[in-house]
Amino acid sequence: MELVRSSDSEAIRGADFAVRAAGALVWRVNGAGLEVLMIHRERYDDWSWPKGKINPGETMPECATREVLEEIGLDITLGIPLPAMRYEVNSGPKVVYYWAARSPGTTPVPDGKEVDAVRWATPELARTWLTNPGDLEPLDALVAAHQAGELFTVPFVVIRHAKAKPRSNWTREEGKRPLAATGQRQALAVSRLVTSWRPTRVASSPWIRCVQTVTPYLKEQHLPLKLLGSITEHEAKRHPGKAMRAVAKLLNKHRSQAMCTHRPVLPLVLEELRKRMSSRLRAFLPAEDPFLRPGSIIVVHQPVSGKGKLVSVEVYEAFED
Repeated sequence: MELVRSSDSEAIRGADFAVRAAGALVWRVNGAGLEVLMIHRERYDDWSWPKGKINPGETMPECATREVLEEIGLDITLGIPLPAMRYEVNSGPKVVYYWAARSPGTTPVPDGKEVDAVRWATPELARTWLTNPGDLEPLDALVAAHQAGELFTVPFVVIRHAKAKPRSNWTREEGKRPLAATGQRQALAVSRLVTSWRPTRVASSPWIRCVQTVTPYLKEQHLPLKLLGSITEHEAKRHPGKAMRAVAKLLNKHRSQAMCTHRPVLPLVLEELRKRMSSRLRAFLPAEDPFLRPGSIIVVHQPVSGKGKLVSVEVYEAFED
């Protein structure tokens, strides 16, 4: 699965890697100010961030959340992406993709295998304890985001519905055209991927292929579904302004959420997103039709404060089987 993240350098985005891994910088704010969670690995006798190699069939966001849970027992949700790090290992070039993740408030517990100790540290202290100088770049990005008021964020996830049965083979009402078998499997993959950000509210076109795409996630998280008739293909074509206002209304709530819609509606969604981000971030949004393949997603982050523009962009390609 290809990924695009606004936090990564051009050299990272255009490179091939022999080894891919992912992790997170878990953070909290208390009386001491901003703190980050460091781990100690007995095997290497080093202080670093929780991370690990990707498993077959896994996406990078899934890898990051799984590794943090396995190594230190924290069930995190991902925040903004942080710069990925590249370095050489025996098997060739390796990349580690990082995200910021607000502490869930539970106590981190080392697994005793990979990790034998953890510690909370201020960024200043962490800089003196980190063993690998390469681990400084994601830390510096996290601190900069905190200082700018762009670290405590909520995700807004845009989903293009999974692969549907062909129009040419469907003679009934268009809104009732369901997912194909491949699309049903894609919907399960979408659920696993979107869980990395765990949006707490979900809106969707009422057409069946959109509803079926988000149903596995809704069932897994025990969430209700908000239906928006204005973002169906037909309504958005007739009343594009109304569709854009519906998207704007969701974004204006500044809460953790996802929405599922159709390819012809995506230009309207993207236009609303572009209004809310810098020119640098706009370059990471899909610019050509079909914008997203079936089952693909865009993730943007909004500061919880409600102030300022969108602060990050991620795009994830569809699962294929």
